[in-house]
Amino acid sequence: MLYSKVTPEQKRVRFRELLAAGTIVQFPGAFNPLSARLIQEKGFEGVYISGAVLANDLGLPDIGLTTLTEVATRAGQIARMTDLPSIVDADTGFGEPMNVARTVQEIENAGLAGLHIEDQFNPKRCGHLDGKNVVDLDTATKRIRAAADARRDPNFLIMARTDIRATDGLQAAKDRAKALVDAGADAIFPEAMRDLAEFQAIRDAVTVPILANMTEFGKSELFSTRQLQAVGVNMVIYPVTLLRSAMGAAERVLDTLRLEGCQESQVEAMLTRARLYDLVDYEAYNRFDTGVFDFQIPGRS
Repeated sequence: MLYSKVTPEQKRVRFRELLAAGTIVQFPGAFNPLSARLIQEKGFEGVYISGAVLANDLGLPDIGLTTLTEVATRAGQIARMTDLPSIVDADTGFGEPMNVARTVQEIENAGLAGLHIEDQFNPKRCGHLDGKNVVDLDTATKRIRAAADARRDPNFLIMARTDIRATDGLQAAKDRAKALVDAGADAIFPEAMRDLAEFQAIRDAVTVPILANMTEFGKSELFSTRQLQAVGVNMVIYPVTLLRSAMGAAERVLDTLRLEGCQESQVEAMLTRARLYDLVDYEAYNRFDTGVFDFQIPGRS
C-alpha cells in the first residue's frame, strides 16, 4: 500500500551489489509510477527513468527543455512506487558545476539510486540523433568532480555519459571514458556505440561498470543481454520502449474509435479492470479501510 517500504539507502546498496555481481542487469524505462511497479512485478532488477521520456511526457522534445525541479519531482514519484533501485537521466546536470552539485543532492533527496551526467553542450540533443556537440575535456570532468563531491550517500551512483563517439570517434570515447573515471565517475555510459566491438573497446579502457543503451531506432543494433554480457557490459537500459509501446497502443485505440465508433474490437488487448486494480494493490487499501474496496470486480471489464 502507498509507497515502497525499501528505503532509498537500501536501494542504493542493492544497486551496487547488482553491478558488482558480474552478471548483466536490465533496467527497463518507466514512463510513469505505475509502469515502475509493473517492471518490478515482471522480475527486472531495476528501473530507468529517461530524460527523453520525461520531456516527451510533457509534450516536449528531448533538447534540454526540462528543469531540475521537473526531473527530480517526476523521478521521485516513480522511484517511490517500487522496491527496485531507480536511476535517472540528469542530462548535463542543468548548468555549471555548482548546478550539477545541486542536481545530485536534489536527486538524492528524491530517493533515486543514481544518475548520469553527460558531456554535451546545452541545449543537448537525444543521444542517437545527428548534430550533437560535446564540451571540452575540462568542462566534462568538472561536471563529474562536482557531482562526486556533492553526494552525501557514498552508495549513490555517479555515472558519466559520453557522447563523443559521434563527433570524434571511438578512440576519443575511450580516452574520455578514462578521464571521466579519473574525475570520480563510478560507471560509464558510452552513448551510441555502433557494434559489439565498440562496447568491448570501452570495456577494455576502464575498470568501472559500463552501460549499454538499447533504444529502438537508434545508432546501435538491438543486442541481446547474452551478446552484451559477452563483451563485458554490466547494465542495459531500454529507455523509451514502454512509452513507445503504450503510445502505439493508445494510437491504435483512438484510430479504432474514429473508424468504428466504438472500442469493442480493442478491448481484448487492454489491461482489464481486475488487472489494473491488482497493480495498484486495491485490496491492500481495503484492508486498511474496509469502506474503500467494498464491491465485486466484474470478470471482463
